Amino acid sequence: MRLPPFPYATMLLAIVVLLLGGCVSTPPRANGSFVERSIDIAGNTHRYQVFVPASAAGGHRPPVIVFLHGSGERGSDGIKQTQVGIGRYIRAHQDSFPAIVVFPQAPDESEWAGNAEMVFATLDAATREFHGDPDRTTLTGLSMGGYGTWDMALRAPGRFAALVPVCGGVVHPRRPSMGVSGLDGVGDPYATVATRLKDTPVWQFHGALDDVVSPDYSRQMDAALKTAGARDARLTIFPDADHNSWDPAYSQTPELWTWLFAQKR
Repeated sequence: MRLPPFPYATMLLAIVVLLLGGCVSTPPRANGSFVERSIDIAGNTHRYQVFVPASAAGGHRPPVIVFLHGSGERGSDGIKQTQVGIGRYIRAHQDSFPAIVVFPQAPDESEWAGNAEMVFATLDAATREFHGDPDRTTLTGLSMGGYGTWDMALRAPGRFAALVPVCGGVVHPRRPSMGVSGLDGVGDPYATVATRLKDTPVWQFHGALDDVVSPDYSRQMDAALKTAGARDARLTIFPDADHNSWDPAYSQTPELWTWLFAQKR
């Protein structure tokens, strides 16, 4: 018996679509935009946001940036973490910023060291959904997020193409819980971190007048990286900046973006 032509054609089309799978292109985006997402980790729902660039700016496979906020943006609203630091810069350049940016949010009273599974889960989900480039994935954060930048990088050496810690550090005597995990009992935590991450390009930023996180922490980390033979270790100290060194770092250092988007794993 001959099959009717319409069902046969429909079945053939379905097979072709199935085979193409992820090769089917998404509709072009005329504008960059922030989108809300959520993810479940160990029975808890975490809200986060993703900035998705305009197609003309990001291209077919945009780079990906993970941004880790500071202590003041902790919570569960899924919004506060987009309103400081890199988020503020992106809003001013929304249609020209070329990268996917993932904005996880740490719950109240928690540190980034206790949220690693959530950070990587949001990164993986956003990269898949918006077709980001795993080889051009970078990590940045401010204050508590600066510490988190070192912490996440140590958990996945070689995953990130570059790191940009802003007013961060490795240890914090007045708030030990914020320090990078896995360094207990290590004689020189700066040398240990530098040795493990010397092959990942790093650009640190700090304010010379910072009385919350000492700029000496970034200076020690920079010295340790250079002693370890780091491939690319940079440090910018803003002489007139206090703890808020993220505004001059993200908004007043255009060469940061040229450098960052040139990095590839």
